[in-house]
Amino acid sequence: MASEEFFHSTEYNEGFEMPENLNPKTTAKLEKLYKDVLITLDQDLERDGLINTPGRVARSMQYLLHGYRIDPEKILKSARFKEDYRQMVLVKDIELYSLCEHHMIPFFGKAHVAYIPNGYITGLSKIIRVVEAFSRRLQVQERLTVQIRDCIQETLNPMGVAVVIEAKHLCMVMRGVRNQNSKATTSAFTGAFMNNPKTREEFIHLVGAKIS
Repeated sequence: MASEEFFHSTEYNEGFEMPENLNPKTTAKLEKLYKDVLITLDQDLERDGLINTPGRVARSMQYLLHGYRIDPEKILKSARFKEDYRQMVLVKDIELYSLCEHHMIPFFGKAHVAYIPNGYITGLSKIIRVVEAFSRRLQVQERLTVQIRDCIQETLNPMGVAVVIEAKHLCMVMRGVRNQNSKATTSAFTGAFMNNPKTREEFIHLVGAKIS
């Protein structure tokens, strides 16, 4: 979890408004650091296009990493209802944007999340917010997939959880191997999705993912 120094110590909020919730001290520190970075890269900070860039990047980075301020478990509990429904609940094609912690370059794609209730359901939008909370952090796709799965399993205690993420990593597109068309697919399962091949196959069929 990120240090409280980097964010205002405010009440929990599912959203993140700009720029009111930014910590002014953190913004000032980051702005100075980004000025130093640009100078080190032989950039002219007096050029029109760069005059305000350090401040913009300072605010942008705080937004891109605002997931550290959000409690995913609290999101699910805020709309947890008793319900005698025991079939698959699937939220697919959830837009996902994150920063690779190795190069701090974006990766983005979509997440498909399903669970089979065991006495409790949650609001469908809360599933999307959980994905957002974990993705707006420094991440690797593998960990992100497992974190989403475990949060839903531990908070709702369903009969099973399934998560598939398909993403394009700009660290492979813009640098390194510079492969323009590759995508990474990761998956994580618990309970019925892990132990029952038919249930897992139904999920994979519904999301249209290519998983062997």
